[in-house]
Amino acid sequence: MQHRYIYLLLILLASTVIQAKKLTIDRIYDSPSLSGDSVRGLKFSPDGTRVTFLKGKASNSGQLDLWEYHIATGKTQMLFDSEDLHSGEEVLSDEEKARRERMRLSGSGIVSYQWSSDGKALLFPLAGDVYYHRLGETGAKKLIETPQFETDIRFSPKGNHISFIREQNLYVMNIASGKETQLTRDGGGVIKNGMAEFVAQEEMGRMTGYWWSPDESKIAFTRVDESPVEEVTRSEIYADEIKMIKQRYPFAGKNNVLIALGVIQLDNKNVSWIDLGKDKDIYLPRVQWTQDSTQLTFQWQSRDQKQLKLNLYDLNSKKSRTLIHEKSNTWINLHNDLRFLGDGKQFIWASEKDGYKHLYLHSLANRSVKQLTRGKWVVDDVVNIDEDKGLIYFTGRKDTPLEKHLYSVNLKSAVIKKISQRSGFHFINFAGDSSRYIDNFSSVDTPPQISIHQADGKHEFWMSENKIDKSHPLNDYMSDWIQPSFATLKANDGSLLYYRLYKPADFDASKKYPVMVYLYGGPHAQRVTNMWGNLFLQYMAQQGYVVFTIDNRGSNYRGKKFEDHLYRAMGGVELEDQITGVKYLHSLSWVDKDNIGVHGHSYGGYMTLMAMFKAGDYFKAGVSGAPVTDWTLYDTHYTERYMGHPVKDKQAYNDSSVFPYATDLKGNLLIYHGMADDNVLFKNSTKLYKLLQDNNLPFYVMDYPGKKHGIRGTQTQKHRANLIKNFFDLHLK
Repeated sequence: MQHRYIYLLLILLASTVIQAKKLTIDRIYDSPSLSGDSVRGLKFSPDGTRVTFLKGKASNSGQLDLWEYHIATGKTQMLFDSEDLHSGEEVLSDEEKARRERMRLSGSGIVSYQWSSDGKALLFPLAGDVYYHRLGETGAKKLIETPQFETDIRFSPKGNHISFIREQNLYVMNIASGKETQLTRDGGGVIKNGMAEFVAQEEMGRMTGYWWSPDESKIAFTRVDESPVEEVTRSEIYADEIKMIKQRYPFAGKNNVLIALGVIQLDNKNVSWIDLGKDKDIYLPRVQWTQDSTQLTFQWQSRDQKQLKLNLYDLNSKKSRTLIHEKSNTWINLHNDLRFLGDGKQFIWASEKDGYKHLYLHSLANRSVKQLTRGKWVVDDVVNIDEDKGLIYFTGRKDTPLEKHLYSVNLKSAVIKKISQRSGFHFINFAGDSSRYIDNFSSVDTPPQISIHQADGKHEFWMSENKIDKSHPLNDYMSDWIQPSFATLKANDGSLLYYRLYKPADFDASKKYPVMVYLYGGPHAQRVTNMWGNLFLQYMAQQGYVVFTIDNRGSNYRGKKFEDHLYRAMGGVELEDQITGVKYLHSLSWVDKDNIGVHGHSYGGYMTLMAMFKAGDYFKAGVSGAPVTDWTLYDTHYTERYMGHPVKDKQAYNDSSVFPYATDLKGNLLIYHGMADDNVLFKNSTKLYKLLQDNNLPFYVMDYPGKKHGIRGTQTQKHRANLIKNFFDLHLK
C-alpha cells in the first residue's frame, strides 16, 4: 500500500504545472521559435527566386501550412493554408503513420512538399490525397481523391508525371491527361512493390522503394517479400481502445525480408530483374541512377555489414560490375554521398577507409581514385557540387567536432576552404544554380536563425533573424539564462571525451547541488554540441541542478575507431566513460555526490538502466525513457551491426542485456514508454517490469497511451518534462 500512495503522489506531482520564476515548461514547449520547430522544409525553388517552407499557425503550431519567401521583393506570404484545403480530422493509413514516425515528421496539415524540376509546379500530400499547384494559377488541384491511401508521392524527373504507392503497388499518373497507370499488380499481403521495408526505413535511412530514370522512361523498384519475417501480434494501447496489430518485425538473429530489384519500362510494363547474387540474405541500402538512363547503381551490403559493394548495372547488356568493394573487421557505416558528375565519367564517394569519413573522386572507367579531404576529422554530408567552378561544398567537423561548418574543396587541387564563420551549427541548403545557400544556424546561446548567403559565405539577408529582443518569447528569461561550459576528460585508454556542464542557478561554490546526468551513449548520435537544443536541460539548471552530459566512446563524429569500441560490447565502455564523468563531478566541491540522477531516452533509456543496475553506487535515481532491455528484442540491421548474431555471439548479447544486472537495483527508478511503440517494442519494458516485480524491487512507471517511440505531442511532452523534474526533486532534493 505504501508504494501505491507514493505512486499516486508522483502522478499528482507530474500533472501539476510548475510555477517557477525562471524558464517554465509551458514556455519551452509552447514556443516554436525556442525549440527550432517554427520553420521546416526549407527549399530553394529550382530557379532560385524564392524559398519555400512549412510553418505552423501561431494558434496551433502542429498544423502546418506552405509558405514562400520571395527573394527579389523580400516578401513572405502563405501559399496554402492546409485548413482551406482540408477541414476536419486528418485520417491517415497505418503505413503512412509509421512512415512519418520513421521520417521524424510530426504535426498535421502539409508536412512535406516538392518542387518540379523546372520550378513551375508544387506537389504535396494532405489527408491521404494529392494536391498539385502550377505557378501562376490560382489554388491547388486535387490530383487524386480516392478511398485508398497514397504514399511516397513524387514528381517524375521532368515533371510530366507523378508516382505513388497504393495498396502496395506502384502507380504513375500523367499530369496533363490525368491518366493513371498501375505498374505492378502482385502487391498485397506479404508482397510490397516500390516500398521500403521496416529496417530500410528505420535503420538505413532509405524511405522509398522506387527510383525514376532521368529520362522518365523507366522506374527501378524493389519487390519485398515479407513472408520469411516473424509476424508478431502486439497491442497498441490508446486512451479509449486497444488495437491488436500484426507486424512483421525482424528480431535480431531472425529472418529478414527477401528483396528483389527490377526496372520497369513505362511504355510496355516489361520488367528486367537484376541479379543480386546467390546469397539472398543481404541488404539493399541504396539505389541510384547515373546521369545515363541505361545505367543504374545499387549498393549491396552483407548481412553482417562487414562488406559493402557499389555495383553498376547496364540495362543494355543486362550485366553488373562492382565499382567499389569496402570491407571492415567491425562494420561499415552507410552514407548518402554518392554523386555522379555531369561528364558521366566520374563520381564522388565517401569512405571511412582511413579511419575518418572523407570524400574521394572515382573514375567509372579506369577505377582511379583521388582523396579530396583528409585528416583526423569527419565530413558530415555533401551539400552541393558546382562543376563549373570545380567545387564540392560539404559540411564537416574540420575545426572542432562540437560544431558543424560549411566548407568547399577544389576537385583538382583538393584545397579546402572554410565558408561559414559563426561558431555553432550550420545546416545548409543550396540553390540549384549554386549561387547562394540557406543557412539554418544556431549555437548554444543563439536560437535558430535563417539567412541567405552567397556561395562564398557573404551574408545577403535574413529570412528569420529570430533576434532576442523585447518581442522575443525568451527575452523575459535572459537575466536568468545559464551559459554552459565545454571541456574534455580522458577515458581510461586516453581517448578525449567532450562534456558540457551547466552550473545551477544562483550558483554559490560554498553550497552543494544535486546533479542530473543527461545521456544517450549510443552510436550515430552526439549530445555535446555548440548547438541550440534541449531547453529542458537549461530549465533543470535553473531549477537548481548541475546538468552534465558527456559523449562516451561509441558516439558519432569522432572517427570510426572511436565508434568501434561498441563492437560486441554494448553497455560496457559507454558506462565506463559515464562513470569517468561522474568521478570528475565528485572532484567538484559544490557537487552533492550522494544525489546524482541519470536520464536518457531510447539508447539513453537503455544506458540509464545499465547505470542504475551496474553502477548504483554512483547514481541515486534514474529516469529511463523507451529503453531497449534485451537486444534480441530489437531489429536485425541495427543490432547485428554492433552485436553480431545472437547465436554465434550469445555471450555478448547476454552481457549487453539489462536483465543479468536488474536485481542489483539500489536507487529509485522511473521507466516511461509509449504504449504504441513499433520501434522499441513496449515488450522491452513490460518484460523488465515483470522481473523487478518478481524480485519485489520497487520502481515507478509512467506509460503513455497511443504514443510511439518519440512520445510526440505538446501536452505529452509537457507532462513528461514535469514528470522527470518532479521525480528528481522527490529523490535528489
